[in-house]
Amino acid sequence: MKNRKVSPWAWIPTLYFAEGLPYVAVMTISVIMYKRLDISNTDIALYTSWLYLPWVIKPFWSPFVDLLKTKRWWIVTMQLLVGAGLAGIAFTIPMPNFFQLTLAVFWLVAFSSATHDIAADGFYMLALDVPQQALYVGIRSTFYRVATIFGQGVLIVLAGVMETWTGSIPYAWSLTFFILGGLFIAFCLYHKFILPVPGTDKSAVNNVTAENIFKEFLATFISFFKKKQAGVAILFMLLYRFPEAQLVKLINPFLLDPLEKGGLGLSTAEVGIVYGTVGIVGLTIGGIIGGICASKGGLQRWLWPMAWSISLTCLTFVYLGYFQPQNLIIINICVFIEQFGYGFGFTAYMLYLIYFSEGEHKTAHYAICTGFMALGMMLPGMAAGWLQEHIGYEKFFIWVMICCAATIAVCAFIKIDPEYGKKKEVTNESESK
Repeated sequence: MKNRKVSPWAWIPTLYFAEGLPYVAVMTISVIMYKRLDISNTDIALYTSWLYLPWVIKPFWSPFVDLLKTKRWWIVTMQLLVGAGLAGIAFTIPMPNFFQLTLAVFWLVAFSSATHDIAADGFYMLALDVPQQALYVGIRSTFYRVATIFGQGVLIVLAGVMETWTGSIPYAWSLTFFILGGLFIAFCLYHKFILPVPGTDKSAVNNVTAENIFKEFLATFISFFKKKQAGVAILFMLLYRFPEAQLVKLINPFLLDPLEKGGLGLSTAEVGIVYGTVGIVGLTIGGIIGGICASKGGLQRWLWPMAWSISLTCLTFVYLGYFQPQNLIIINICVFIEQFGYGFGFTAYMLYLIYFSEGEHKTAHYAICTGFMALGMMLPGMAAGWLQEHIGYEKFFIWVMICCAATIAVCAFIKIDPEYGKKKEVTNESESK
């Protein structure tokens, strides 16, 4: 088996599809499901924001994924656990105390997914040489996006169709998660046999003690905070997406809520098309154009246009909240514009994370940056539902626009090499995690 040659095309698309799907299930599908099951916006935003925590603390246990077992073992095992967890959600949805039970299982799925991210990204670097890594980086990003469209689009439309077909919202969502769980069991079995077995993919437990690993990690962690402009950089990581962190938690509830509650009254299937398909296409195109612009002009040149892009496009939801249009074309255009602006503006954010991570411990420092990135989405999102229920959608979207001042303010303090980002620097991990 070790000598068997496996084409990267046989495993990279499925591996990164499997990496993206549970994140979408935890962060987005859960919000729509809870909204359809009559959970309040306050509880949805608060408790689903807590689900970011495994990605926030991911850097703290990533060294142990290197220390114990192989990356291949972690991938297959985590996919099995994710599949079992998704099936567990399907079983608990019909129960009376489903909210507490499904949240607990969602957290386990989130932890397994975050661990799977560590292993998959590490395996990618072990299984491919440097030229191959560069060649397939676009493929892995593309299939992560495909997973997002499948999760937020196809699965939501499917759930909406089954709501109509079965006449039972809980039963429809239970079936949806059974399908999702079955898909992950299939991924687990497929990757168990198809993933290559790189000679470099081995446990370090015999070569390095846990004490040495901990000491090395601690030194690496401390060195992150000793970098120049570390405080400013952390503020940038936490506040650049401050408006979007609140908005993203309420977009789907807003689309689903009836007109009398200030929403747009769309069906589940319509939300799958509007936000899960058209919105993701806008996000992807914005990210692609952002990457092209940054590669030609550099991060410093494009920082301000991108910051304004991620801020001003939020105005589309002020319009939707105030006028509540019922024309699906208008709604699609507004969501597309907002998501395009987010994708374009998010490019600057990801490039800055890569820029700040440069140095001796680049990989570990980038992992810490992604932890702050997740924390910047988690904390603002927790209170967003409570705020919206107290002031209504219209005023909430105006509040989001006011919060854009934080995005602009943090950009004024960071310092960037004028040449950084030109030509070879690209954002291959802009999956908006």
